[in-house]
Amino acid sequence: MLAKPTGAVCNLDCKYCFFLSKQALYPESDFRMHEDVLETYIRQLLESQPERVAVAWQGGEPTLMGLDFYRRMAELVTKLKRPGQAVEHAIQTNGTRLDDAWCAFFREHGFLVGLSVDGPRELHDAYRVDKGGAGTFDQVMRGWELLKKHGVDTNILCTVHKGNADHALDVYRFFRDGLGAEFMQFIPIVERGDADLVRVADVGWGERAVAPGGQTARPLYVQAGDRVTERSVRPEQLGRFYIAIFEEWVRRDVGRVYVQMFDVTLGAHVGQYSLCVFSPTCGDAVALEHNGDLYSCDHFVEPGYLLGNIRETHLAELVASERQRKFGMDKQSTLPKYCRECSVRFACNGGCPKDRFAVTPDGEGGLNYLCSGLKMFFEHVDGPMRMMARLLQAQRPPAEIMGWYAARDEAWRAEARTVGRNEACPCGSGRKVKHCHGARWGDRIT
Repeated sequence: MLAKPTGAVCNLDCKYCFFLSKQALYPESDFRMHEDVLETYIRQLLESQPERVAVAWQGGEPTLMGLDFYRRMAELVTKLKRPGQAVEHAIQTNGTRLDDAWCAFFREHGFLVGLSVDGPRELHDAYRVDKGGAGTFDQVMRGWELLKKHGVDTNILCTVHKGNADHALDVYRFFRDGLGAEFMQFIPIVERGDADLVRVADVGWGERAVAPGGQTARPLYVQAGDRVTERSVRPEQLGRFYIAIFEEWVRRDVGRVYVQMFDVTLGAHVGQYSLCVFSPTCGDAVALEHNGDLYSCDHFVEPGYLLGNIRETHLAELVASERQRKFGMDKQSTLPKYCRECSVRFACNGGCPKDRFAVTPDGEGGLNYLCSGLKMFFEHVDGPMRMMARLLQAQRPPAEIMGWYAARDEAWRAEARTVGRNEACPCGSGRKVKHCHGARWGDRIT
């Protein structure tokens, strides 16, 4: 469950945030989750779950509700949870409104905080701007420092888009070395639409954006159309982004830095699926709006995917409804033949349904727009993932793979010293020695 207590309302105007347009669904709303909805939600969530319950908040910007809202939420959890029931709290925030009081509260209640950062200043500020169009990097970094000061568990959420996709190592090293982050996830930005919507959306989804001809750039975004905005990451660009980070991570950071994409890929190699995007089916990750409306998915908050309202029907009943089960099973049943016969289907499973608007080489619809990039990544990491899977099955740490890479790379460096810097590297990469394993010219392994 992702609960959105302020709906789509946010204090920022990130250019790629199509969710800002969801305000159009509730034109007369104050965009605040009221006490009756909050209590109904917490009660039904606790009733619906077994021993472990996750209470997760997102937006918009959920901190706009104010800290007292979350204090009341914590009181309700304490009052309503069953004996032996463990509750885990999480919130996704842009971090610009955090202070000592917020962070002390997060630490007291064991919150996992997801902080949205798109990389170093120039990359972050490309699209993550405030209502005046100014970059937000400094405010976000203040939030990060406060979270660190109070010892709050924090994950970095980085979107991958035109502005940062060609700077993978700059982004990763900033998070790892500059921030000291140990947990990070990289989410591709894919803004789809028809020709008319994309023309408007290319200007940005913010309140200040105005399309050519004076039209306000805030139409309601729905999952339709087969074109993408200029900001959207391109498929093979995404593949190269993941691969570049993986090649750094697998040599230095296994067991020390946790990258969601690598974790879920390794999970698939041992038959475990923890992320809906790459699971065989979906439908269990629903989104709750501020007024109690429940939608099939966070990416499908639109009229055609409204399941009902929890003030009228218990959320467990809505999630278990035939309509929602069909939504989840359609992910598997509508896979095109090209996907069903793919060698990396076990790791990908067609990806997120929201991105399945491309056409296969033989003309069948339903292919993931990101297919070529995802396939590039999954094929590239197949060998090392299998090696780490074998280590896990032998009850040995996957981090042992770093020793294997170190020995192999040193062997290639030694061989590279015997050939000219402008000759092909013996590692088989196709690059010249000076750009690959040339010891005298630096280790530029990419």
